[in-house]
Amino acid sequence: MKHEFRMYVGPMFGGKTTRMLSQLERYEYQGIDTIVFKPQVDGRFGIDVVTHTGQARKCLLVNSGFQIEQRVATMMGSDPCVIAVDEAFMISGSGDALVNLFRRGHTIMVASLQLSSDGSPYEEVQKLFPYATHVEVCPAVDPISKQDAFYTEKYGGRKDHGIEVGGAEMYRPRDWEGFFGSDR
Repeated sequence: MKHEFRMYVGPMFGGKTTRMLSQLERYEYQGIDTIVFKPQVDGRFGIDVVTHTGQARKCLLVNSGFQIEQRVATMMGSDPCVIAVDEAFMISGSGDALVNLFRRGHTIMVASLQLSSDGSPYEEVQKLFPYATHVEVCPAVDPISKQDAFYTEKYGGRKDHGIEVGGAEMYRPRDWEGFFGSDR
């Protein structure tokens, strides 16, 4: 098995999870064991990782990076496998856990926002970038300018920029001008 650390990052609605699941399917065609995680707090689609186009995949729900490491050890033992994590930014300790698992020989795949809606980087994702062997930035389309969007604007929900699970009713992708420019 090729040892990789693949990251799919960008704003909401950029197809990050779709790309990750597509790559995961390729590994499975090669006969490689896989395991998929998502944050317990993200209850939008039950126990599935689901793309905005409706593609679904069974996964394990976790609250911490420690739980990821524990589940991998219990289910996979020490044999290298592919570990995929959706929305890693929401899982406390996921950065350290995934780096540890990568160092032990596992292939890691992550689909995640890298920036919060206030433009600050997520700590868990920052820990992952130095180990990435492949980073794909997945732009969305800004619904206002119709340009490539690399940032996520929060316009609904709570007024703070803390993690709050939501979809198009709360967040939208924005281009540079819409996110940082004069119309904010």
